[in-house]
Amino acid sequence: MADQDPSARSAFFVVRAKNTNFPGDARVGFMATKHTFKLAVERNRAKRLMRDWVRFCEDLMAPEFDYVFFARSSILTATRDAGRDAMIRALKHILKKYAPKTPTNLAKIIRHSA
Repeated sequence: MADQDPSARSAFFVVRAKNTNFPGDARVGFMATKHTFKLAVERNRAKRLMRDWVRFCEDLMAPEFDYVFFARSSILTATRDAGRDAMIRALKHILKKYAPKTPTNLAKIIRHSA
């Protein structure tokens, strides 16, 4: 992924998006590196938390993008609600700033603004 690709940061993760080659359904990848998490248990927990948060917010994902989530070390101390809130903010940022302004994408932003 290039440096100019859409991205958003939170205390728990960094998300990068890239235009997809397969429009219609967003693909998602998760990374928890050995450099950040020494134990496999920690890497697995970080990815499991991110998967849960993405499932909760999947309607905010633009079908024009593929997403990659990079876990940060603070994710291991995150609560479920705090993680979900961070995921909503990050995905809304990408949707507002970079996604095409289609009626479907605008409806997603409005729906989650309340």
